Amino acid sequence: MARTDIDPITIVIADDHRSFGEAMQIALDREQDLDVIQVVGDGDLAVTTTLEEEPDVVLMDLRMPGTDGLEATRRIRTQGGRSAIVILTGDGDDAMLARAIQAGARGMLPKTSAVQDVATAVRRAFKGEPLHKPAEVNRVLREERTRSERDRDLERRVERLTPRELQILQAMADGRSPEEITEQLGVSRHTLRTHTQNILTKLGVHSKTDAVVAAIRFGKATPPGRAPSDRDALEAVGDGGLERVV
Repeated sequence: MARTDIDPITIVIADDHRSFGEAMQIALDREQDLDVIQVVGDGDLAVTTTLEEEPDVVLMDLRMPGTDGLEATRRIRTQGGRSAIVILTGDGDDAMLARAIQAGARGMLPKTSAVQDVATAVRRAFKGEPLHKPAEVNRVLREERTRSERDRDLERRVERLTPRELQILQAMADGRSPEEITEQLGVSRHTLRTHTQNILTKLGVHSKTDAVVAAIRFGKATPPGRAPSDRDALEAVGDGGLERVV
């Protein structure tokens, strides 16, 4: 059936906090031109519901367990979904805005926004109007490209580390003392210092903490018993503890 000018804008809300999604539904349904047709609680359901229901607009929570909002947005776009997507976030920054736009979203909106601001964003997204000033979008995309280039360069540097250097970084991530590392690897304290300086030089970083974080980030080291991530790396070394390791 062809759409008419009096048909309401259809909306799917994806948020793992059910109470938030339902409250947003009640608030938006009070707008005569808006109609929330479904509230889903995770990214996988957001993808399948969007592709099946083809709403005009999806309000997509950024952080959801499993498939997050950015990945759900990418999957919708990859599978041909044409619904306008607005990312809702409680802690977004310029980098996240850039990633949202790159994933195929119209833009990003704080979850603390007033209902009228959300309604306005829905209407703008439906009409294909930008949610952010072009200059702002260009700036965050440019900064994200620069960050991505730095990341690729750092990843290449990490890949060039020798097996011995990676062993040392893993020992550091494990929180081992210099004595434990030298005993474990069968090297002198002087050799350990030399290896450590070579690591910092190769990676172009100034601290052992940065070196361990880089190794963990790119899958070359893992904090004991944890999945690799930047946060895990920092938690593993403690408050400046890594700088005392060697």
